[in-house]
Amino acid sequence: MTRSVRSRSRVLRMTAAILAAPVALSPIITPPAVAQWIVYDPTNYAQNLLTATRSLQQVNQQITQLQNEATMLINQARNLASLPFSSLQQLQQSVQRTQQLLGEAQRIAYNVQNIDQTFRTTYGNASMSASDQQLVAGARERWQNTVGGLQDAMRVQAGVVGNIDTNRTQMSALVGQSQGATGALQATQAGNQLLALQAQQLADLTAVVAANGRAQSLTEAERAAAAEQGREQRRRFLTPGSGYQPGNARMFPNGN
Repeated sequence: MTRSVRSRSRVLRMTAAILAAPVALSPIITPPAVAQWIVYDPTNYAQNLLTATRSLQQVNQQITQLQNEATMLINQARNLASLPFSSLQQLQQSVQRTQQLLGEAQRIAYNVQNIDQTFRTTYGNASMSASDQQLVAGARERWQNTVGGLQDAMRVQAGVVGNIDTNRTQMSALVGQSQGATGALQATQAGNQLLALQAQQLADLTAVVAANGRAQSLTEAERAAAAEQGREQRRRFLTPGSGYQPGNARMFPNGN
């Protein structure tokens, strides 16, 4: 009985020792075994790399799109920018100077009613009842009208010539603004101002043509009125009793 108890007790101690041995060694053996078992999956790695590449491409595309939109907005802002230059005031002043010269026309103004009245009273048919003094006064008035028209034409010509220097300065400035325009609106506005400059130059040319035509018309009208008055004076000279009276002329006194 005693021997049996001892045998059982020895078996239990050996079993306990066997069971305790792995537990004591487990802190030393287990961590290296876990650290060495790293799994590498080529398929998964390739898939992750492809996903990252596509994401990067999408980001680059979004960046490019944003850059294009920013460039478009900048160009739109440039196209909508107004031209920081205006020649309107100078052009208006040139036109006003020419209009002032035309408005200062002497004696016969650029007025249809005034012209009609003057031609009825001054350039019409010579009156058969007018005295010689009245005929002479009418001729002198027509001559003064002609001289005044010639002077007015020369004054307008001088004014237009004076505008040439201003027009040259404005043209140079507008061409520079057009070439340096940052957008479509500025280029268009510069082009419109160049057209306005051409219109002003055409207005000056029209004024010169009108002034020269007025002077020429007055000259022709004076010539026609002088011819009519000459016929009237010739008629009076040849009319018996009121024109030339024949008589005897004595060249030397009697007795010499």
